[in-house]
Amino acid sequence: MGLSFANKPASLLFLEPHRIVAGGRVRPLEGLPAPERLAQALAELPQGPTAWVVDDLWAPALLLRDLADLPPGAEARDAFFRWRYAQALGLEDPQSVQTIALGEGAWLAAGLPESLRDAWLTAGARASRPVERIVPRWLWVYNRLAPEQERPGLLLSLCPHPEGGFTGTLAAWGRTLALLRQWAEPATPEQWMAERVAPSAAFLQRESRSPQELRIWGASSWVKSALEVHLLPSDIPTQEGV
Repeated sequence: MGLSFANKPASLLFLEPHRIVAGGRVRPLEGLPAPERLAQALAELPQGPTAWVVDDLWAPALLLRDLADLPPGAEARDAFFRWRYAQALGLEDPQSVQTIALGEGAWLAAGLPESLRDAWLTAGARASRPVERIVPRWLWVYNRLAPEQERPGLLLSLCPHPEGGFTGTLAAWGRTLALLRQWAEPATPEQWMAERVAPSAAFLQRESRSPQELRIWGASSWVKSALEVHLLPSDIPTQEGV
Protein backbone atom coordinates (compact mmCIF):
# COMPACT_ATOMS: atom_id res chain seq x y z
CA MET A 1 0.00 0.00 0.00
CA GLY A 2 2.91 2.38 0.64
CA LEU A 3 4.15 4.73 -2.09
CA SER A 4 7.78 5.77 -1.94
CA PHE A 5 10.34 7.48 -4.15
CA ALA A 6 13.18 6.03 -2.04
CA ASN A 7 13.69 4.59 1.41
CA LYS A 8 17.39 4.69 2.28
CA PRO A 9 18.35 5.64 5.85
CA ALA A 10 18.69 9.40 6.24
CA SER A 11 18.37 12.17 8.82
CA LEU A 12 15.05 13.99 8.60
CA LEU A 13 14.49 17.68 7.85
CA PHE A 14 10.84 18.74 8.16
CA LEU A 15 10.02 21.96 6.34
CA GLU A 16 6.73 23.91 6.40
CA PRO A 17 5.91 27.62 5.92
CA HIS A 18 5.66 28.19 9.68
CA ARG A 19 8.47 25.95 10.96
CA ILE A 20 11.58 23.95 10.23
CA VAL A 21 12.29 20.86 12.35
CA ALA A 22 15.68 19.14 12.47
CA GLY A 23 17.34 17.01 15.12
CA GLY A 24 14.38 17.48 17.45
CA ARG A 25 14.66 21.29 17.38
CA VAL A 26 11.88 23.49 16.01
CA ARG A 27 12.63 26.88 14.45
CA PRO A 28 9.84 29.29 13.44
CA LEU A 29 9.58 30.33 9.80
CA GLU A 30 7.60 32.73 7.65
CA GLY A 31 7.56 31.13 4.21
CA LEU A 32 10.48 29.62 2.33
CA PRO A 33 13.63 29.65 4.50
CA ALA A 34 16.62 31.80 3.62
CA PRO A 35 19.91 29.92 2.99
CA GLU A 36 21.28 30.86 6.41
CA ARG A 37 18.19 29.44 8.13
CA LEU A 38 18.58 26.20 6.23
CA ALA A 39 22.27 26.04 7.18
CA GLN A 40 21.42 26.49 10.87
CA ALA A 41 18.85 23.70 10.76
CA LEU A 42 21.07 21.33 8.80
CA ALA A 43 23.82 21.84 11.37
CA GLU A 44 21.52 20.14 13.90
CA LEU A 45 21.76 16.90 11.90
CA PRO A 46 24.69 14.47 11.74
CA GLN A 47 26.77 14.59 8.59
CA GLY A 48 25.45 12.25 5.93
CA PRO A 49 22.34 11.86 3.76
CA THR A 50 19.16 13.76 4.60
CA ALA A 51 15.50 13.21 3.74
CA TRP A 52 13.41 16.36 3.39
CA VAL A 53 9.68 16.34 4.11
CA VAL A 54 8.27 19.58 2.70
CA ASP A 55 4.92 21.34 2.68
CA ASP A 56 2.44 19.95 0.18
CA LEU A 57 2.09 23.26 -1.66
CA TRP A 58 5.86 23.53 -2.18
CA ALA A 59 5.86 20.12 -3.90
CA PRO A 60 2.41 19.76 -5.52
CA ALA A 61 1.25 16.31 -6.58
CA LEU A 62 -1.42 14.95 -8.89
CA LEU A 63 -2.81 11.69 -10.17
CA LEU A 64 -2.45 11.03 -13.90
CA ARG A 65 -4.82 8.42 -15.28
CA ASP A 66 -5.34 6.44 -18.48
CA LEU A 67 -1.70 6.64 -19.57
CA ALA A 68 -1.65 3.46 -21.61
CA ASP A 69 0.93 4.43 -24.25
CA LEU A 70 3.96 6.17 -22.77
CA PRO A 71 6.95 7.27 -24.87
CA PRO A 72 9.69 4.63 -25.07
CA GLY A 73 12.96 5.33 -23.28
CA ALA A 74 13.60 6.89 -19.88
CA GLU A 75 14.55 10.34 -21.20
CA ALA A 76 11.46 10.68 -23.39
CA ARG A 77 9.22 9.41 -20.60
CA ASP A 78 10.67 11.89 -18.10
CA ALA A 79 10.11 14.73 -20.57
CA PHE A 80 6.52 13.59 -21.10
CA PHE A 81 5.78 13.55 -17.38
CA ARG A 82 7.34 17.02 -16.90
CA TRP A 83 5.13 18.33 -19.70
CA ARG A 84 1.93 16.72 -18.34
CA TYR A 85 2.70 17.90 -14.82
CA ALA A 86 3.34 21.51 -15.86
CA GLN A 87 0.32 21.51 -18.19
CA ALA A 88 -2.05 20.15 -15.54
CA LEU A 89 -0.95 22.68 -12.90
CA GLY A 90 -0.52 25.63 -15.26
CA LEU A 91 3.18 26.05 -14.47
CA GLU A 92 5.63 27.94 -16.67
CA ASP A 93 8.95 27.52 -14.84
CA PRO A 94 10.95 24.29 -15.40
CA GLN A 95 9.91 21.58 -12.96
CA SER A 96 11.68 18.62 -11.39
CA VAL A 97 9.14 15.77 -11.37
CA GLN A 98 9.16 12.34 -9.72
CA THR A 99 6.64 9.64 -10.61
CA ILE A 100 5.32 6.37 -9.18
CA ALA A 101 3.36 3.82 -11.22
CA LEU A 102 0.08 2.91 -9.48
CA GLY A 103 -1.09 0.31 -11.99
CA GLU A 104 -3.92 0.25 -14.55
CA GLY A 105 -2.45 3.22 -16.42
CA ALA A 106 -2.38 5.51 -13.35
CA TRP A 107 0.66 7.42 -12.10
CA LEU A 108 1.42 9.67 -9.17
CA ALA A 109 3.50 12.73 -10.10
CA ALA A 110 5.05 15.13 -7.59
CA GLY A 111 7.41 17.97 -8.33
CA LEU A 112 8.84 21.35 -7.50
CA PRO A 113 10.57 24.12 -9.46
CA GLU A 114 14.04 23.13 -10.62
CA SER A 115 15.43 26.36 -9.19
CA LEU A 116 14.10 25.52 -5.72
CA ARG A 117 15.29 21.92 -5.93
CA ASP A 118 18.77 23.08 -6.98
CA ALA A 119 18.93 25.59 -4.12
CA TRP A 120 18.02 22.89 -1.61
CA LEU A 121 20.49 20.41 -3.09
CA THR A 122 23.22 23.06 -2.88
CA ALA A 123 22.37 23.84 0.75
CA GLY A 124 22.59 20.17 1.67
CA ALA A 125 25.87 19.66 -0.16
CA ARG A 126 27.49 22.73 1.41
CA ALA A 127 26.53 21.49 4.87
CA SER A 128 27.83 17.95 4.16
CA ARG A 129 24.23 16.75 4.54
CA PRO A 130 23.42 15.74 0.94
CA VAL A 131 19.74 15.50 0.05
CA GLU A 132 18.78 11.87 -0.49
CA ARG A 133 15.12 12.61 -1.30
CA ILE A 134 12.46 15.32 -1.11
CA VAL A 135 8.94 14.12 -0.25
CA PRO A 136 5.71 16.13 0.17
CA ARG A 137 4.26 15.93 3.67
CA TRP A 138 1.04 14.16 2.65
CA LEU A 139 3.00 11.31 1.03
CA TRP A 140 5.26 10.98 4.07
CA VAL A 141 2.20 10.68 6.33
CA TYR A 142 0.46 8.33 3.88
CA ASN A 143 3.43 5.97 3.88
CA ARG A 144 3.55 5.96 7.68
CA LEU A 145 -0.12 4.89 7.66
CA ALA A 146 0.29 2.29 4.92
CA PRO A 147 0.60 -0.81 7.17
CA GLU A 148 -2.71 0.11 8.88
CA GLN A 149 -4.78 0.90 5.79
CA GLU A 150 -7.12 -2.07 5.89
CA ARG A 151 -10.30 -0.06 5.24
CA PRO A 152 -10.97 2.59 2.57
CA GLY A 153 -10.39 6.02 4.03
CA LEU A 154 -9.38 9.65 3.69
CA LEU A 155 -6.27 11.49 4.85
CA LEU A 156 -6.09 15.23 5.47
CA SER A 157 -2.55 16.61 5.49
CA LEU A 158 -2.91 20.10 6.94
CA CYS A 159 -0.76 23.16 7.52
CA PRO A 160 -1.96 26.10 9.66
CA HIS A 161 -2.32 29.40 7.83
CA PRO A 162 -1.27 32.73 9.40
CA GLU A 163 -4.76 34.15 8.80
CA GLY A 164 -6.50 31.12 10.31
CA GLY A 165 -7.68 27.80 8.97
CA PHE A 166 -5.59 25.24 7.12
CA THR A 167 -4.20 24.64 3.66
CA GLY A 168 -3.30 21.15 2.54
CA THR A 169 -4.16 17.89 0.84
CA LEU A 170 -6.96 15.34 0.77
CA ALA A 171 -5.85 11.84 -0.24
CA ALA A 172 -8.15 8.82 -0.46
CA TRP A 173 -7.23 5.18 -0.63
CA GLY A 174 -8.99 1.93 -1.42
CA ARG A 175 -6.76 -0.82 -2.75
CA THR A 176 -4.32 1.96 -3.62
CA LEU A 177 -4.33 5.75 -3.90
CA ALA A 178 -7.75 6.63 -5.35
CA LEU A 179 -8.10 10.42 -5.13
CA LEU A 180 -5.78 13.37 -4.53
CA ARG A 181 -6.85 17.00 -4.14
CA GLN A 182 -4.91 20.01 -2.86
CA TRP A 183 -5.93 23.52 -1.78
CA ALA A 184 -3.80 26.63 -1.33
CA GLU A 185 -6.80 28.56 0.03
CA PRO A 186 -7.08 28.22 3.82
CA ALA A 187 -10.32 26.84 5.26
CA THR A 188 -11.69 26.18 8.73
CA PRO A 189 -12.38 22.60 9.87
CA GLU A 190 -16.08 23.20 9.18
CA GLN A 191 -15.29 24.38 5.65
CA TRP A 192 -12.95 21.48 5.05
CA MET A 193 -15.71 19.04 5.99
CA ALA A 194 -18.54 20.73 4.09
CA GLU A 195 -16.72 21.93 0.97
CA ARG A 196 -13.91 19.42 0.55
CA VAL A 197 -14.39 16.18 2.48
CA ALA A 198 -18.13 15.73 1.84
CA PRO A 199 -17.95 16.20 -1.97
CA SER A 200 -14.90 13.92 -2.14
CA ALA A 201 -16.64 11.22 -0.09
CA ALA A 202 -19.72 11.49 -2.32
CA PHE A 203 -17.57 11.08 -5.43
CA LEU A 204 -15.85 8.03 -3.95
CA GLN A 205 -19.22 6.53 -3.02
CA ARG A 206 -20.35 6.82 -6.65
CA GLU A 207 -17.12 5.04 -7.60
CA SER A 208 -17.93 2.24 -5.08
CA ARG A 209 -15.01 3.30 -2.88
CA SER A 210 -16.88 4.77 0.08
CA PRO A 211 -14.41 5.93 2.78
CA GLN A 212 -14.94 4.52 6.26
CA GLU A 213 -12.50 6.65 8.24
CA LEU A 214 -10.87 10.08 8.23
CA ARG A 215 -7.28 10.49 9.40
CA ILE A 216 -5.96 13.99 10.05
CA TRP A 217 -2.40 15.24 10.33
CA GLY A 218 -1.68 18.79 11.46
CA ALA A 219 -4.70 19.60 13.66
CA SER A 220 -5.06 19.10 17.42
CA SER A 221 -8.88 19.06 17.31
CA TRP A 222 -11.59 18.60 14.70
CA VAL A 223 -15.33 18.85 14.16
CA LYS A 224 -17.74 15.94 14.37
CA SER A 225 -18.09 13.76 11.31
CA ALA A 226 -20.14 10.84 10.08
CA LEU A 227 -16.79 9.22 9.35
CA GLU A 228 -14.64 7.71 12.08
CA VAL A 229 -12.08 10.46 12.82
CA HIS A 230 -8.49 9.79 13.92
CA LEU A 231 -6.23 12.71 14.87
CA LEU A 232 -2.73 11.52 14.07
CA PRO A 233 0.14 12.10 16.52
CA SER A 234 2.38 14.92 15.35
CA ASP A 235 5.69 13.38 16.37
CA ILE A 236 8.49 13.97 13.87
CA PRO A 237 11.33 11.41 14.00
CA THR A 238 14.96 12.37 13.57
CA GLN A 239 15.66 9.51 11.14
CA GLU A 240 13.84 8.02 8.17
CA GLY A 241 14.20 4.67 6.41
CA VAL A 242 15.75 2.89 9.39
